[in-house]
Amino acid sequence: MKKMKNLFAVFSVISCLGFLIPGSASAEDHTIGALFPLSGPNATYGDVFMSGSDLAVDHVNADKMLSGPMSIAYEDSQGLPQPAVVGMTKLVNVTNVPYVLSAFTGVSKAISTLGTRNEVVAVNGGGVGPDLAALGEYFWNVIPLVNLEVRAVMPYLVKEKGVKRVVLIYIDDPFGNSILEELEATLKDAGGELVEAMSVPTTAQQFSGIAAKVRAAKPDAVYIASYGAQQIQIVKQLRDNGVDQQLITYSGYLVPDALALPESEGIIATGQGVNYNSDDPITKRFVTDYKAKYDRDPTAYNVNYYNATLLYAILAQALEAEGKEVTGANLLAKRQETDSFDLVGGTVSFQSNGTLLFPIQVKVVKDGKTEVIDTIDFGK
Repeated sequence: MKKMKNLFAVFSVISCLGFLIPGSASAEDHTIGALFPLSGPNATYGDVFMSGSDLAVDHVNADKMLSGPMSIAYEDSQGLPQPAVVGMTKLVNVTNVPYVLSAFTGVSKAISTLGTRNEVVAVNGGGVGPDLAALGEYFWNVIPLVNLEVRAVMPYLVKEKGVKRVVLIYIDDPFGNSILEELEATLKDAGGELVEAMSVPTTAQQFSGIAAKVRAAKPDAVYIASYGAQQIQIVKQLRDNGVDQQLITYSGYLVPDALALPESEGIIATGQGVNYNSDDPITKRFVTDYKAKYDRDPTAYNVNYYNATLLYAILAQALEAEGKEVTGANLLAKRQETDSFDLVGGTVSFQSNGTLLFPIQVKVVKDGKTEVIDTIDFGK
């Protein structure tokens, strides 16, 4: 009986240790984190981003790329810095992930310090502020930044559409201010003029006064730099209040809710170029399976978060083959020593600042879809 009690005590200790040692029950599982807006005015982006990352997980697990199953721990950033920092703190200190998907310029800047301090890689596929290229070696971008979008569209509009006088409506945050700076420089170089820049608070939803100022300025075109529900309201209220000039915007506008708006007809927008009709097997599989799973055509945001998730699997697979632990530091080292990656859109390489280069397409919205009217390849 005494022997039985001793055995029971040993098993009890082993069982308790299993609970005390993080990850001991599933040491081969691969969990990454994601900070997406799952609630609030920017929630529409969360659905878009998740559809890409979730499909990548499906493919990674179906192909058994890793020694154990891959999953994503989602935290709600609301598209705002403060809740994002709370979510990042949980992912780093509680979930113990080595790799986090990020989005939005303000969010990405807010969480980058935590990532660097804890050697956790953060990968952005949605924020486009140019300063995201300077957040340190643990912060990567799989999306071309908005400075390239502005540099692509303004010379095209000046040369091909005769646009000279431009008014900017921009959200008063780091992203909006970066577009203001880039637009001033690019328009001047292209032979145009920024005649007025109107900032709006991040929480603003009423823009009839802004529309009146735009009418008074009499521009050839209006550039809109906002996101989420606010950008839809700006477009709608400009049109409702008699602003009939050409509207221009960036890739953040190209989400289903905005494209479905009747007032979006004719908007010119920029975004990264992806050949969805490519015979490349990775691209073809992504497009086919995305349409089958979600019953809609994919967009660049879906591509970005698919690629960001697949990138983790490629790097982790290489580390496992070498018998190395999958840590943020090792993922960074492996990415830096790898010349190129086969992702959706083709074979790509990172610049020294941790950003991927893609061609930029100038598009026009027609009947709720986008039509490419020009492509600028900055990589050539």
